[in-house]
Amino acid sequence: MNNEKFLSYQSSWKEKFIKEKEKLQEIFGEEAMAIEHIGSTSIEGLSAKTIIDIAVLVKSIDDVKYFVSRALLLGYIYQIPVSSGERIFFRKGNPVEYHLSIVCPKHTFWERNILFRDYLRKHPKFIKEYEDLKKNNLKITPEKDFEDLSYSKIYNQGKGDFIKKILDLAKNNEV
Repeated sequence: MNNEKFLSYQSSWKEKFIKEKEKLQEIFGEEAMAIEHIGSTSIEGLSAKTIIDIAVLVKSIDDVKYFVSRALLLGYIYQIPVSSGERIFFRKGNPVEYHLSIVCPKHTFWERNILFRDYLRKHPKFIKEYEDLKKNNLKITPEKDFEDLSYSKIYNQGKGDFIKKILDLAKNNEV
């Protein structure tokens, strides 16, 4: 992609995830049922923002203060505006290097993200379509939105429809 915030797939993203996963496992211990690399950097061949997205599956996210205090030990900053009833969201780094979502099985965040990632990994023919969508949206994204594209309505437009299509295909085991 044409913006310096986007790079062609980098094998180093997987390595960064593995190192960070070890740290997260250490601070969350048995509380973490699973820790997965999600988002565009987890899909080989897909250009992406250079931010590693990580999801941690826990039994319950009701004790937000506990998770905030634990994540803070690794330098994660709680992001209230991006958090929701289904995930506790954090960022780490300046510039941001990691996004962390603490989620539980009660909600569908985990399932949606893993299904989407795994389907694209198994069906790379859709990677180009997704990448083209993101590139086209970048071309019309206002400069001010580049500070944090996760808030950009222009950049994110159309991604929801594509994601829904992929999730529908994955749920129906379609190619």
